[in-house]
Amino acid sequence: MTSMTPTTGLEVFGGVDTHGQTHHAALIDAVGRQLGDREFPATASGYQALLAWITVQGCPAAVGVEGTGSYGAELARVLTAAGLTVVEVDRPDRKARRLQGKSDPLDAYAAARAVASSRANGVPKSRTGTVEATRVLRVARRSAVKARTQVINQIRGLLISAPAPLREQTTGLHRAELIRVLTRLRPGQDLSTPQEATKAALRRLARRHQWLDIEITELDAEIAPLVRACAPELLDIRGVGTETAAQLLASAGDNPERLRSEAAFAHLCGAAPIPASSGRTDRHRLNRGGDRAANAALYTIVLTRMRHNERTRAYVARRTAQGLSKKEIIRCLKRYVAREIYRAITTPRKVQPGETAPAQAA
Repeated sequence: MTSMTPTTGLEVFGGVDTHGQTHHAALIDAVGRQLGDREFPATASGYQALLAWITVQGCPAAVGVEGTGSYGAELARVLTAAGLTVVEVDRPDRKARRLQGKSDPLDAYAAARAVASSRANGVPKSRTGTVEATRVLRVARRSAVKARTQVINQIRGLLISAPAPLREQTTGLHRAELIRVLTRLRPGQDLSTPQEATKAALRRLARRHQWLDIEITELDAEIAPLVRACAPELLDIRGVGTETAAQLLASAGDNPERLRSEAAFAHLCGAAPIPASSGRTDRHRLNRGGDRAANAALYTIVLTRMRHNERTRAYVARRTAQGLSKKEIIRCLKRYVAREIYRAITTPRKVQPGETAPAQAA
């Protein structure tokens, strides 16, 4: 820990390098002079001690925190609740680390300088409301869906090499019927033969598939009311379902006002083309950054509209006649959809008690 220079009454900027067990904080003044740094445990009492240390040393203008979506999430909530301005700070780039070295105090000071120079100005997600609750539930749902997919793939893999009588028993069955048939298999006591061992394995996998079905259904029933309560207008948009709406809400966060414009939201979703002009060449390239899960949600919405919405199909036909490829048309449509989503997210209407939520558009 570096000794602290008295700073009472001075405007100071803080920076915090966050880790799983400890957080390292540093302070600088308005002209960049290092005032001191200190390490705190990543516990409830440690957060309060860090807050007290920052506020006692001067008048904090802003505090830059690394990892506000992971190790620094709770610290960001504590600092925001105390009335401090919290800024999301990216870790120093590799070039700076090669030139200056790497340590917790250096990273904390780098975060403070990034805030003081306005190089870092991102507002972190508040993670204190219904959207955060929805995101947490979707983590469990996404895991269950992946596990169910893995189970059905394992079942089909076993059936490919299964003995002929067992394979013929399940030929041509759809997934639901296949699972029901497999759960009724009765393997013998002797599992030393491939046929009986395969029966036992298939029955266990089928039962696991049924339990995962139940878990996903329960999670869907828990998530749907939360999404409707957050932004019912979002479900009014054509092509938007509960799952895609939940993902887009999670990407925007509980405080979507932090997104300054619909262009910023499109950039967040990776739906804003990146300028790639040089000299007399004026062009844009594909944006491969942003939240890829949000980009996938926009892609799902666009595909739904291209199949079922006449207006979208007419747009696709017109742009195809102009020489655009299908991929280019989808990119254009994702940008238009991002504009609609932004308006619905930033101007939400809460569902009143006893009010029926709007029906989902096809």
